[in-house]
Amino acid sequence: MIDFKEEIAKKIAKTIDLDYLEIEKTIEIPKEKNMGDYAYPCFRLAKVLKKSPQMIAEEIKTKIDLTDDLIEKAEVIGGYLNFYANKKTLTETVIKEFDQKQEDYGKSDFGKGKNVIVEYSSPNIAKPFHIGHLRTTLIGNALYNTYKYLGYNTIGINHLGDYGTQFGKMIEGYKRWNKEYSFENPIDDLMNIYVRINELCKEDENVLEICRENFKKLEEHQEYEVSLWQKLKELSLKEFYKIYDLLDIKFDSLNGEAFYSDKLQEVIKKLESTGKLVESQGAKIIDLEDKGMPPCMICKSNGSSIYATRDLAAILYRTREYDFDKCLYVVAYEQNLYFKQIFEVAKLLDIDEKYINGLEHVSFGMVHLKTGKMSTREGNVVKVEDLLNEAIERAGNILEEKNPNIENKDDIAKKVGIGAVIFNDLANSRIKDEIFDWDTILNFQGETRTIYTIHVC
Repeated sequence: MIDFKEEIAKKIAKTIDLDYLEIEKTIEIPKEKNMGDYAYPCFRLAKVLKKSPQMIAEEIKTKIDLTDDLIEKAEVIGGYLNFYANKKTLTETVIKEFDQKQEDYGKSDFGKGKNVIVEYSSPNIAKPFHIGHLRTTLIGNALYNTYKYLGYNTIGINHLGDYGTQFGKMIEGYKRWNKEYSFENPIDDLMNIYVRINELCKEDENVLEICRENFKKLEEHQEYEVSLWQKLKELSLKEFYKIYDLLDIKFDSLNGEAFYSDKLQEVIKKLESTGKLVESQGAKIIDLEDKGMPPCMICKSNGSSIYATRDLAAILYRTREYDFDKCLYVVAYEQNLYFKQIFEVAKLLDIDEKYINGLEHVSFGMVHLKTGKMSTREGNVVKVEDLLNEAIERAGNILEEKNPNIENKDDIAKKVGIGAVIFNDLANSRIKDEIFDWDTILNFQGETRTIYTIHVC
């Protein structure tokens, strides 16, 4: 395939006394499509040539050879010389390369020798896998596949929510009411128990305190609490993998929060050694006022760990286990502040700066119901399994109507239905909030219809 960026650099190099490789490094992709396909900034040359960037761009434009079929036109915009690729040449080049490479089109070894961690999905065990988890799962998997396609050694981590006070609540609810449920549909029954125990905690502060003590017992590895927690985890993973199998998603690691429970003390000791871990109302915090942020709590007043403690332990572990170049956290934007705090505190763990620079929060918009925000505690969620099954059924109905004699109808309906759900999510703005609507998500008209057409042709 023609490397337009390289060819542009060579053309510019013929007009000024610079090596084309140096020029190629500075060529940018404009943010706005109407500003061309490539842009060469002339600001660096201003001091050397003692001219304004705009004047330099104008001079390069008058000298540059655009008589071939590579570049349609060049325009000066501010201190940039912007280039518009010849669409006919570009299209012919892309089609030719695609015909040659087929499924390997776009694949490269750009990331060879580099490790990238993508942390995504990360549902809470003993709770339904709802549509709020779908965005992180699909965006994360798209990033995982993209990095892998570019030659990176990519590690997909499902950082399961399998620890915390919520399990103190689940343990208490299970002790109180487990005989009232058959657990034929375990996640549904566990969600009912979770809703009930949360209601009771609202009514009675003493019950909430008992739940906190239950979690402390779990951290202390007391037998009953650990065995019940393990049971909840096994039941949950069995249900989760029904969804992952439908989506054809696999992970390289299922190390959730609990995995780091024996690694927390090292984090606390490292933070204590800096003198910045201080007590506040019985809890232990890192004061981040000088960074323009509220304090980051590390330990609760009863000594229990929290998300931050476990995430910091995960960072420390991953530097040693994976020697990562990037560690991406695919989590909704409501956690923007939290990740800023965590990445700031991570600087105190005495780890190489390259790891700190590699930490990145890939945020995305929230999914809300028409009635407002979803809440597992309140029991108002839409389960992903229901969504996928509904998508498959609707795709099957369309196939029955449009092409009743087609072979492998069930398999095609599954691919079309699930493909439409994935397409709908990834086609939308990543950072924009979404209102969940069955008819919008499962709309097989317009662009989504392309998926249907591909599979039935």
